[in-house]
Amino acid sequence: MSVVASLDEIVEAMELQSDDDSPYLSLKTGEVVVLSAEDIRHAENEEGIATLPDWQKDSVEIAQEVIKDEEENYIPLPSEFVIHEYSIMEAFCYNQEVNIRNQLLNSIQGRGAFRRFKDDIIRFGIADKWYKYKEEALKDIAIQWCKSHNIKYN
Repeated sequence: MSVVASLDEIVEAMELQSDDDSPYLSLKTGEVVVLSAEDIRHAENEEGIATLPDWQKDSVEIAQEVIKDEEENYIPLPSEFVIHEYSIMEAFCYNQEVNIRNQLLNSIQGRGAFRRFKDDIIRFGIADKWYKYKEEALKDIAIQWCKSHNIKYN
């Protein structure tokens, strides 16, 4: 495989993905494409595509390529289940000073954990430290993913 993927683009797509978006890597171009659930619905339906705006037609055409993908040119990026942001948050907590660690570990328990965690990292003045830690963790996941698929990256 001669294509080289951008690690930064992979990490960005992993970070921004949601339940409504599906990121893929093109093995032909190395490009990361993010398809919305709506694009995929239109691609599966193939009805009413002519009435879509031009910018959306392009996305739907890519979605059609991904769905049909008989040559296996597109592979999905690691899902949010593989990424498991909660585990990244927990590891971050354990890397903090004892007085902050315990409070952060408490904040990530139960319903509302993500909101409390974000409030606490701001309160403790470690938000920048968290975002750098999270980015490095995502980069590590992306590197392992690339290696497992024999994808060169820069």
